[in-house]
Amino acid sequence: MKSKLSLVILIQAFIIVMLFWVLVFYGKDEYKALTQGSEEEIESPTYVETVDGKTSIEVNEATQVQSGITTAPLTSISYSENILSYGNAISISSLVDLRARYLGTKADELIVLDALGASKQHYERMVVLNNDNKNVADKVVTTAQNEIRAHQTKLTALQSNARNIADSMRQQWGNGLTNIAIQKGDSTLFKQLIQNQRVLIQITLPFTAHTPSKGTRVQIAPTSALQNVVSAEYFSPAPTSNTTMQGKTYFYHAKADFLRAGMPVKVLDFDKLGEPLAGVFIPNEAVVWYAGRPWVYQKQDGTEFVRLPIHNDHEVEDGWFYQGVLKADDLIVTSGAQLLLSEEFKYQITNENDD
Repeated sequence: MKSKLSLVILIQAFIIVMLFWVLVFYGKDEYKALTQGSEEEIESPTYVETVDGKTSIEVNEATQVQSGITTAPLTSISYSENILSYGNAISISSLVDLRARYLGTKADELIVLDALGASKQHYERMVVLNNDNKNVADKVVTTAQNEIRAHQTKLTALQSNARNIADSMRQQWGNGLTNIAIQKGDSTLFKQLIQNQRVLIQITLPFTAHTPSKGTRVQIAPTSALQNVVSAEYFSPAPTSNTTMQGKTYFYHAKADFLRAGMPVKVLDFDKLGEPLAGVFIPNEAVVWYAGRPWVYQKQDGTEFVRLPIHNDHEVEDGWFYQGVLKADDLIVTSGAQLLLSEEFKYQITNENDD
């Protein structure tokens, strides 16, 4: 029994050994191919160096082809920046309150002015009577004179109060709205604003935007319902800024319709900012990000590439508008830029380890 068991074990061991050698024999080609594949990885660049803040990397042409590194010339484009502006429909309740105070003060001023005229006439009569053999006492003349002074003092105070109210309106609402609020006879626009037929809109434009001219219009819509477009007409500069957006502020007015005080709006069209700028187009695929900044690789000759920083202030469709050292027809890497960045830092790490 033992001899049979030993024989089985020997046979199994022999089979295992044979299978092992078969696997080694047939697997050596695959192993050799795998080894060769590892040896054919992307070769390290010949050198990497940084001069005047620009990092250059040299990659031989064979490696460029193997790694799929391709370049393309930059093309010239012009760029005109669209003005992105927002605003708010605002309530004029405080303007109406100031206007009521102003008109009330001016009404009191007229009453005192009439009283002052009557006091002067009374004083003149008393002077005549006093000069005519003292038909009235000197005390009566003095009393009439004091009445004039009292009315003049009150009139001066009312006039000063009216100016202060008007100045407060100008500080908060500007000259344009103040003028139509305090003018004699209600203006058509002010009536429409009070009656909610029209709404006052304060719009914020960039500091570089041109000042609107009288009567110009823009298309606006509530930010939550951009399909509800309405035309707004420019009225005057606004003296106060928007707390959420920096820029120059202006007053427009539009039909109330669906606009309500406090409603944020977006300007859907406006003039361009100045003359078009001349520059080049940099496609998205050419840009790599490092240290929070965008970079591109410019091809200097057959094997040398220089990493250059770019700015991303002006985004256009599928890329960026750029003005700087890069010019039209300069070659930049459009495929493989990320690989160059990796190789650049791999080379630096290898050199640090060698040191």
